Amino acid sequence: MKLHRIGAALMLGCSLVTTSVLAADTLLIKLELPKPEHGPYHRPYVAVWVEDAKEKPVRLLEIWREKPDWIKDLRRFWRKTGRADQALVDARTGATKGPGQYSLSWDGLDNDGKAVAPGQYQLVLEAAREHGGRNLVKQAFAWDGSAVDIQIKAGSEIGAVHLTKGAK
Repeated sequence: MKLHRIGAALMLGCSLVTTSVLAADTLLIKLELPKPEHGPYHRPYVAVWVEDAKEKPVRLLEIWREKPDWIKDLRRFWRKTGRADQALVDARTGATKGPGQYSLSWDGLDNDGKAVAPGQYQLVLEAAREHGGRNLVKQAFAWDGSAVDIQIKAGSEIGAVHLTKGAK
């Protein structure tokens, strides 16, 4: 009976250590989609991805869209990934979202599921809305085991964004 409790405690301890290591290796992204005060409202198309220091796409995190024809309005995304890798786009596509706050994360893996090398990366968020505006946000961050805590000011189509990651 005593061995069973020790084994259970050991498993719980290992689980907590694994969870904290994973949390330290995950970039948490909180973003807001604002509702404009004037005019008709259509939900924006939004793409969120990570690029390396040479601005090469590393990982597509999310794309929120309704009709495939309008994805070209996400101009940077379309040029970098959208037109070249339809299977990836289809795999990461979700429905458009209304105004509100959303949470995403990046685990340090590329689109092939391989760990990226330590270095400089940038998070890219792009939004376009029918009868609305366009917004492109790029934010550099270090993927090297150090902590990340970055606040990004709100724009017209993408509200405030907050990036966090604990240190290893």
